[in-house]
Amino acid sequence: MKTSDRLLTQLMMMEGLRLTAYRDAAGVLTIGYGHTKGVREGDKISPFWAQELLQKDIEECERAVKELQVARTEGQLDALTSFAFNLGIGRLKGSTLLKVIREGGSKTAITREFKRWVYAGGKRLRGLELRREWEAKRFFE
Repeated sequence: MKTSDRLLTQLMMMEGLRLTAYRDAAGVLTIGYGHTKGVREGDKISPFWAQELLQKDIEECERAVKELQVARTEGQLDALTSFAFNLGIGRLKGSTLLKVIREGGSKTAITREFKRWVYAGGKRLRGLELRREWEAKRFFE
């Protein structure tokens, strides 16, 4: 099982493309479609390399999510990979979301756990609300 092209398209839309390094809502240096590793102030990137980095980042997150052995469907893999891409695999591993999934929680309980993760830099962000809604919906598809 692999993440879908639907996830790639959704991440490109949710992250947006920025060709010059910037600080995201949490203050992390970011470039392209949400790439953060090794980014320095003033870095610039082409659209081609932005998409290449996104694909590499997705593959890395996908591998880490698969190691958790909780994704049983492509929708679950997409949702959890999106979550890990946004917040980091460490946060997913330590989350009550993962605990509820492992315990076989209800759709309501799992959806509620996704929707708790809507803050960045101490502020509730509409973009994160929309992202968590998409992830919760995709998890059950």
